[in-house]
Amino acid sequence: MPKFFSKVIIFSILLSIPILGNCQSGEIDTTLYKLKFLEPSKTYDKKRFYAYSGATVAIYAGTIIALDQIWYSDFEKSKFHTFNDLGEWEDMDKVGHLFSAWMESSANFDAALWTGVDRNKARWMGTAFGFLYQASFEVLDGYSKKWGFSFADVGFNTAGVLLFIGQDIAWQDQRIKLKVSSKRINYESYLVASENGEATMDLRTRAIDLYGGALSARYIKDYNAQTLWASANIHSFLKNKDSRFPKWLNLAVGYGGHNMFGGFENEWEYEGLNYRLPDEDFPRYRQFYLSFDVDMQKIKTKNNFVKLLLRVVNTFKIPAPALEINTLGKVRVHALHW
Repeated sequence: MPKFFSKVIIFSILLSIPILGNCQSGEIDTTLYKLKFLEPSKTYDKKRFYAYSGATVAIYAGTIIALDQIWYSDFEKSKFHTFNDLGEWEDMDKVGHLFSAWMESSANFDAALWTGVDRNKARWMGTAFGFLYQASFEVLDGYSKKWGFSFADVGFNTAGVLLFIGQDIAWQDQRIKLKVSSKRINYESYLVASENGEATMDLRTRAIDLYGGALSARYIKDYNAQTLWASANIHSFLKNKDSRFPKWLNLAVGYGGHNMFGGFENEWEYEGLNYRLPDEDFPRYRQFYLSFDVDMQKIKTKNNFVKLLLRVVNTFKIPAPALEINTLGKVRVHALHW
């Protein structure tokens, strides 16, 4: 079952305090009035730094404990071992690791700026958190018989934190933001015969067993429904910074996969019987998208709560027309892609 989004959801819940919008150290003059909670400090604030440090430790420890009790406890443990899962789920999981590491580094960086530390320190604090946070999951995977320590996961985790720190060093900005979108898929009724021919299973049953039946579960679990995006702000790359080109308009490149009902192949075990979905009827394939997007954090506002809200909403790509090219050799135009 897809697992990286379970980590992201737990992280997002526990990180509700440290995510503080697009904070920029030095923008607020703190000598004239008492800081509001969501305002970044111009100078180092010891109380805020201790609060940030305590929250970071609590998030880290709380997530590890929660995952160990809620997720890994349902699966058999083993000695530490490695596992080559490159290609599993058409590498949607790998792109998910890239997304998670970038998001965690970026959010922790913003939280560090809130305490008043200088940008360089905040940058490395965010990077260290993103890398170590994800690395801990790989260690847990290494003791799980179902999975294992994945060097591919570590590689994509590293790429995620490098995407964050590289952009901040080069531009002091995240001109390219990673986002996610998802849609509900109504799986067709299709009877799959067991290998011994003694039973059949409806494909809808397999989808519910794998991804869940509720809309919320499908959104965070269904790899067939998800698209992960790299959304680049066009105005930030223009040489003329006074250009009237919309500052909020982005160009987004997306990645997805379809017809995935198993990790590497569409075969599975259910109630002691083995099933396999015919490749000719349900070929697995990868999807590449080109679309437009909106950078919500470019919307001007002085309200720090609105900034926070825009920061959170900016995790999701807006529905927009999209061009799809897939590994089946087909080109499709979507009037509106979710």
